[in-house]
Amino acid sequence: MNAQWLQSALDPKGPKAEAFAHLNWMLIVTVSVIYLAVIATLFYVLRRASRRPVAFDRDSAVEERERVRGMTRWVAIAVAATVVVLIAFVFVDVSTARTITRVGGVNPLRVDVVGHQWWWEVKYPDPDPHNYIETANEIHVPVGRAVLIKMTSGDVIHSFWAPNLDGKKDLIPGHETITWFRADTAGVYRGQCAEFCGHQHAHMAFLIVAEPRPQFERWLQTQRTAAQTPTDSLAQAGERVFLSGTCAMCHAVSGTSAGSNVGPDLTHFASRRTIAAGTLRNDAGNLASWILDPQAIKPGTKMPGNEVDPRSLNALLAYLGSLK
Repeated sequence: MNAQWLQSALDPKGPKAEAFAHLNWMLIVTVSVIYLAVIATLFYVLRRASRRPVAFDRDSAVEERERVRGMTRWVAIAVAATVVVLIAFVFVDVSTARTITRVGGVNPLRVDVVGHQWWWEVKYPDPDPHNYIETANEIHVPVGRAVLIKMTSGDVIHSFWAPNLDGKKDLIPGHETITWFRADTAGVYRGQCAEFCGHQHAHMAFLIVAEPRPQFERWLQTQRTAAQTPTDSLAQAGERVFLSGTCAMCHAVSGTSAGSNVGPDLTHFASRRTIAAGTLRNDAGNLASWILDPQAIKPGTKMPGNEVDPRSLNALLAYLGSLK
């Protein structure tokens, strides 16, 4: 994992993650204090018991009754302290629940996410169909604006988890679930599926790219445009390979005849940081390996291998590299 792609629940970058972190630290500190108090009490009792006389007479009987009364007082104090701690946690838990369920901002950005085995379909709906955006495995958001995510699954139960920004939320087939987050610091945050969903569950990651608003708006405008027509001969040849081969049977590229939705939309594929849902960096070498034999990289993936001669492969790589 790139050091710049943060993935840590201990490094919150938004209000929801901060609420979770505060609750976790409170639990850790409280449990640690209680544990140390119990161990210290245990050692104290064992040490005192080892010094008690074995003989039993009337005086020792009186002492025993006093000891029992003293123990009763300590037990009562411990029970009272436990009740206080539990009540305190109830209030803290309710406060945290209110924080995480209330969308942190007006006019949130709407993003739709569909989980697949094993990749993430990402959509930016808009009342104007010309502004509709579809991408995969990478979610761009503006810094400081709440993001409302509506999710479902195309096959089995998945779970959306970006620990720096949000908790876990399941994606359930045939049912819509909702979560939200807000990134208060620009950066690239790694997320992943947190519900075992099959053979390649561990290789089902995504990136959340939090950008300043002007930069996000530029990205948004770029994504709304159709794929540019290749200008050099090699990329033009690659487009013909793409459209005449098996690629167009599963993928879509706007502005071309490729319109399938079996696999990820590739309209602006070259602008993405990774391929195969965070498994590999998006570069020519990894892409070539992925096209030729995806099963060797991600066994069980739905993408089949492709028999492409070297010249056609180089042309195809040039074309995919032009889709920015």
